[in-house]
Amino acid sequence: MKRFTTLLLFIAVNSYAQKKTAPNQAEIALSNLKASTLQFLEGSYPADKRTALQIWDYAELGYKETKSAALHVQNLKDAGFTVETGVAGIPTAFVATYGSGSPVIGILAEYDALPGLAQEAIPEKKSVEGKAGGHGCGHHLFGTASVSAGIVIKKLIEEKKISGTIKVYGCPAEEGGSGKVYMVREGLFKNVDAVIHWHPGNQNETIMTSFIANKSAKFKFYGISSHAAMSPENGRSSLDAVEAMNNMANMMREHIPQETRIHYVITNGGKAPNVVPDYAEVYYYVRHPKREVAVDVFDRITKAAEGAALGTGTTMKFEIVGGTHDLLINKTLASLMQANLEKVGGVVYTEEEKAFGKKIQASFFNKAPAIEEASTIQPLQKEIDAGGGSSDVSDVSYVVPTVGLEAATWIPGTSAHSWQAVACGGTEIGTKGMLVASKTMALTAIDLFSKPAVIVKAKEEFTKGVGDYKYKALLGDRKPALNYRD
Repeated sequence: MKRFTTLLLFIAVNSYAQKKTAPNQAEIALSNLKASTLQFLEGSYPADKRTALQIWDYAELGYKETKSAALHVQNLKDAGFTVETGVAGIPTAFVATYGSGSPVIGILAEYDALPGLAQEAIPEKKSVEGKAGGHGCGHHLFGTASVSAGIVIKKLIEEKKISGTIKVYGCPAEEGGSGKVYMVREGLFKNVDAVIHWHPGNQNETIMTSFIANKSAKFKFYGISSHAAMSPENGRSSLDAVEAMNNMANMMREHIPQETRIHYVITNGGKAPNVVPDYAEVYYYVRHPKREVAVDVFDRITKAAEGAALGTGTTMKFEIVGGTHDLLINKTLASLMQANLEKVGGVVYTEEEKAFGKKIQASFFNKAPAIEEASTIQPLQKEIDAGGGSSDVSDVSYVVPTVGLEAATWIPGTSAHSWQAVACGGTEIGTKGMLVASKTMALTAIDLFSKPAVIVKAKEEFTKGVGDYKYKALLGDRKPALNYRD
């Protein structure tokens, strides 16, 4: 009898354990849905690769991405989206929408290139004659993967496998133009439940490092021209004012928080040495992990500009070009994305791609990581509140819960904004990483459509993170700086 009772107890415990660990019907259905989604994206990869490489070839600068934006818009319209173009007063910005009701999930797409980085898709530095820029930050991949993820989610809504609304945001001029800030300011993210984004990089990881706040402006000095040899006393040099401002800004570096970054470039210093310049211009960035510190240091920079003008007998005006917040990390969404990134896995290179990569790595100043790192997924890190770069994605994160990943689209060790990044992005090294991103974003979106409790938790974390702060664009009420690259 005792043995029989023990046997019954064993059967009961084992049955309970099986019920607890075995997937239920909903989990099985979700797993099958994700598997079919991955298969769909594999099938659309050849077309996505063509789109990405076409935009890589266009290499259009911020707010000038006419052909790049049009290509994405056409692909979305062909897929059945309703697309509103020219939003927020920006000709190359758009919002594509499909579905109805909640949840409303947004996916961000970028497509602007960088000036001065025209490069052939080869492992040696070789610029391209006649091209204004190159995709040194991989936004040709960024936009394409985001559109592709949006299209597969639209397909699932259409087939009634999930319900809600998907929005793909065409976001121009991330590189210094703060395109998303105008879109946020216009209220285009109102009533969105969560936003997904990604960025090309040299490894695969969920983003847990905050972007740093950034405020930028062009300082314009006006003087009096004169012959620099025959009558210099009649002139007032605007270039002297620029140099005086730069000297004061450089001396300021000792007296600001050490995490602060101040960068500048003289965009106009005159035309000839024998003419006292009557116009000169310098373009400044001020960055800090905390937006209030970035704003404070920027205000001090403007005082230096005013002093430089006073001391050189010139006049000064400045034009705010951009301004972005620090990124608000959402750990709830990050954990969700990490699980999907691990499911998708990293990038596997062919032997030819490895040889290409080793030639790229030979051009680095620092020791390069192993090429095989592209195939691994970095573990989810603790939140870091002092990243090395800035992005207008940060402003989105202050109005809606936001999550992103980085995918290995460049050979491990490659720096963004480099000819090496442009070269990798023009090959299948780049587009393979793009596929990792589109898959991860799509799977994460499926989870958000399928698990309303996750959105509730993410919103609670978002509300706590924002606190009492009322969002206000750092660039004020200026109109989009559509000619900031001129």
